[in-house]
Amino acid sequence: MAPTMTTPTHPMTARRRLTWLAVPMLALAGCASAPLAPGPVLSVETPTAWTALDGAAPAPPDGPSAWDVARWWEGLGDAALTAWVQAALQANTDLRAAQAALAQARAVREAAQAATWPSVDARLGARQARTEAGGAHAVSAGLDAQWELDLWGRRNAAVQASEADERATAASLAWTRVSLAAEVAAAYWDLWSAQQRLQTAQQSLAAQTDSVQLTQWRVQAGLSAQQDLDSARANLEQTRASVAALQASARQALHALNLLAGRPAGAAPLAQPAERAPEPPPAWTLPVPADTLRQRPDVAAAWARWQAAAARVAQADAARLPTLTLTGSLSWQAPRVSELLDPAALTRALVASVAAPLFDAGQRQAQVRQQQAALEQARAALEGALLAALRDVENALVAIASDRARVRHLQAAEEAAAAALQQATLRHRAGLADLRTLLDAQRTWLAVRSERIAAQAQWATDHARLFKALGGGWQPADTDPVPERSR
Repeated sequence: MAPTMTTPTHPMTARRRLTWLAVPMLALAGCASAPLAPGPVLSVETPTAWTALDGAAPAPPDGPSAWDVARWWEGLGDAALTAWVQAALQANTDLRAAQAALAQARAVREAAQAATWPSVDARLGARQARTEAGGAHAVSAGLDAQWELDLWGRRNAAVQASEADERATAASLAWTRVSLAAEVAAAYWDLWSAQQRLQTAQQSLAAQTDSVQLTQWRVQAGLSAQQDLDSARANLEQTRASVAALQASARQALHALNLLAGRPAGAAPLAQPAERAPEPPPAWTLPVPADTLRQRPDVAAAWARWQAAAARVAQADAARLPTLTLTGSLSWQAPRVSELLDPAALTRALVASVAAPLFDAGQRQAQVRQQQAALEQARAALEGALLAALRDVENALVAIASDRARVRHLQAAEEAAAAALQQATLRHRAGLADLRTLLDAQRTWLAVRSERIAAQAQWATDHARLFKALGGGWQPADTDPVPERSR
């Protein structure tokens, strides 16, 4: 049974009355709380260098960073790309949802912190009763306070879990920013590629139109067969079909950019891509794997989720132990409001109660096992995030090396195809080459140039993916480091 103490009313000041109620509540504020478990033992060993740099993908030039990797898109010197990225970072719907999730996590953390303090409620009432002997009036007022002492650290563990959840949500917001910048860049270069390939097809269409006109004149003059004219017209219609498809691709790429920037799909372009081909970024220093893992926000989020899971294990374990609750009250009751301040109207009480679980059919122990299983899941997710981060960088480095070689070979092929097309056009106009030779040269130049443009855009996109894999687009704040693998 909870002990109850009732003190007779006697004169005292309001300050002393409140102090009498507050002191017992705050006396145990320094009770010890259970510490969190140590960091997890990870089976992932961080390599000392990137294996892709051993041969397939040479490293970027050494030396100081030419620009801030956290805002890598600005270092590319493309004002239109920078405008699109900035617009997306301000209005993207996924980013706004992540910001709202962070605000929610902060509110949950504040509620958990507030729960560790005493709660005080005020009450005011009036009562009127009538009997055969007459009527009776009474007014009452009071203050009620309650505090569950955190003897075993259950509430403190809840606070630590909510703080870790907030850090995880903040890191997830940062990862959304990193991913968004890379997605905008990829969509931007898709738009550039579609526009450039459309322009190339339109140039080829104009040349093929001239070829059809020239062939028609030759047929009328008896210098060419009708078959040549039919072949020229078939080639022309194929190019027209390509133009229609590329026009649709360009519009769809613009729609994708508008969506990322939080704009209607049919809105006018915020900025048109430059005519020049995307260039690789200037010199910058590639961080070592350990630094990459530390600055990746998705890895930081996985580490924070493990911390939250560890705190919830401690919280569930402490819930199996007894609880001590202090309850205090100050009550004033009198026939009239003017008499409430009379010392004789005051009643005060302090109750200390202890509650301990006796039988719950194993419910609390099952909750402990549930949280331990969640902790193991968080550890596996953390290792998975580490492995995925290493894979992303290695894949991007290999892709960039392949893109570099591919673009170089396609540039040489385009130069050769352009020279062959020029010679075939001159020879055909002079009557020294048949139409088939000219049509083959036109098709080859169109195909090679389109492929080179697509490869150039892919090269730039893979650079954006590399910066995303490195955690570029976000600067890590003061967060707990990811634990190293135990030796």
